[in-house]
Amino acid sequence: MAKGRKNGLYSGISEELSALMRTGWADTERHDLPLDAQAPYAARRREALSAHFPGERLVIPSGSLKVRSNDDTYPFRPYTGYVHLTGDQARDCALVLEPRPDGGHDAHCYQLPRDGRDTDEFWIGYTAELWMGRRRSLAESEQVLGLSCRDVRTAAQDLAAAPGVPTRIVRGVDPALEAAVTTDADRDAELEEALSGLRLVKDAWEIGEMRKAVDSTVRGFTDCVGELSRAVASSERWIEGTFFRRARLEGNAVGYGSICAAGEHATIMHWTDNDGPVRPGELLLLDAGVETHSLYSADVTRTLPIGGTFTPVQRTVYDAVYEAQEAGIAAVKPGAAYRDFHVAAQRYLAEKLVEWGFIEGPADRAYELGLQRRFTMAGTGHMLGLDVHDCAEARNEEYVDGVLEPGMVLTVEPGLYFQPDDLTVPEEWRGIGVRIEDDLLVTADGNENLSAGLPRSADEVEAWMARTAG
Repeated sequence: MAKGRKNGLYSGISEELSALMRTGWADTERHDLPLDAQAPYAARRREALSAHFPGERLVIPSGSLKVRSNDDTYPFRPYTGYVHLTGDQARDCALVLEPRPDGGHDAHCYQLPRDGRDTDEFWIGYTAELWMGRRRSLAESEQVLGLSCRDVRTAAQDLAAAPGVPTRIVRGVDPALEAAVTTDADRDAELEEALSGLRLVKDAWEIGEMRKAVDSTVRGFTDCVGELSRAVASSERWIEGTFFRRARLEGNAVGYGSICAAGEHATIMHWTDNDGPVRPGELLLLDAGVETHSLYSADVTRTLPIGGTFTPVQRTVYDAVYEAQEAGIAAVKPGAAYRDFHVAAQRYLAEKLVEWGFIEGPADRAYELGLQRRFTMAGTGHMLGLDVHDCAEARNEEYVDGVLEPGMVLTVEPGLYFQPDDLTVPEEWRGIGVRIEDDLLVTADGNENLSAGLPRSADEVEAWMARTAG
């Protein structure tokens, strides 16, 4: 039985209460559930993974609840590789690919079944169904996922019962399953590389989800501009809350902590405190993305003049970042090196910084030495998908040193950041941070800007704000 609270108000359960709780429940088993739309795509992804590891058992857990404090847990988010291969988002699960003699695999999914009504487990404790909500039964999950499903409470025993089968497991997700198998750290890392690599090129279903995420994000940005006056009257947190409302209304949540950085906070790459003032005359750097119900995330940034109009210095910086992004976007096409868009944007910004006298030229030398990084800080983009920094464990040869292919989705996000205490730039430049970020789909003949629904050029941004800002 689940452990009760040390200082709970009830000291125990009477036999009469226990008997009462176990009776009078309707049969709620659901029959003829439709197959999830993602299931056929997930099956093909499993086949692709299978081809990488013939003759080996593969274990991909979903993960467990993490305690925030006492009996309060963080919102659960399953391991990305598990979601990609199953379409499922349940906790305490594991996908297992068992090797066949022909080199292929049989897939089954270990899941936590519903709590029975013949013990007190279904209503005692904060993970019980009456506390956290109804789970699918194993039979229901089989209908939805198109996968054979088994009771996860036997998973560790089942895995340990076949010690001679070469096994790989994703580490750091489920300690109990890790303890049940004998594996090698390097070989397990290769499994995680393969899982990331599988996500580099999105299938048609995934691209549809990316479009949903970006479209909701566009609406979220519009919401924020429409409520700028209320942010001026309160703080950055009004912007954060406004975007979060859209994300929860149309998706699962935000894909990452929203960056709602006004004034000099815009010079901090990952400002997520979002507790500063929003003042006309300064800039607001808004970096946010909606995560869909299927967990695919957008990642978009716009830098907005809070008062509706850029000052001359703000526009100078903004235009430079815009032109750098234009150069980067033009470099996104099939067959191009992944690094090309980064190189194009960074070279342009190095030229501008030399022109302004902030770094020593010539521009080619400044770029080769990386001098522009004092003001550009980060790389110019990343892969995007189920994770906001998707495919992060993929092999370098496939990702950062690889070649772009149709179906890849990535961000292009150059920026310039002049720190408020940087004495190498004129005072009027200090505290200005500008980033422009869009989500690009590589197509057969170039790219499609999925977030083109948001204005980008300075004139377009000012006109949009004049129409929209409250």
